Amino acid sequence: MRNISDTLEQYLKQLLQESVEGAVEIQRNDLADRFSCVPSQINYVISTRFTLEKGYLVESKRGGGGYIRIQRVELPLLKAIQGYINSTIGDRVDQNAAEGLVYRLKEAQMISSREANLLKAAVSREAITVGLPLRDEIRAKILKAMLISLLVK
Repeated sequence: MRNISDTLEQYLKQLLQESVEGAVEIQRNDLADRFSCVPSQINYVISTRFTLEKGYLVESKRGGGGYIRIQRVELPLLKAIQGYINSTIGDRVDQNAAEGLVYRLKEAQMISSREANLLKAAVSREAITVGLPLRDEIRAKILKAMLISLLVK
């Protein structure tokens, strides 16, 4: 049985998929009523599962007529992926940002679940057992090399 966070995430992703413009506007309280949860649960799901690293742009307007707008941000064309990877990762990348990028590539079906798991294992803090900031520099180099070899055919 799935928990409420998973259910909310899947519902919002389905709305996004069905949306012609690739964006959806929701009212937090309406969604909370629909799923019989507290509004802070909606905030939690949006702030942890709909991040920029995972390919989503979120904006909110507070107040009586307020809303939350979630928009899917598309990955650049495959032939530009190497430049995108280099600019996204940079010289250093922390574990959360690395996992977010891997998640986004998996969601876009550019890498398989198995490849995503291998990438996450290779760049985890358990695998790279040196102190910061060296760990983030090594992680960036490993991630760039692996992604470029997977994606640039």
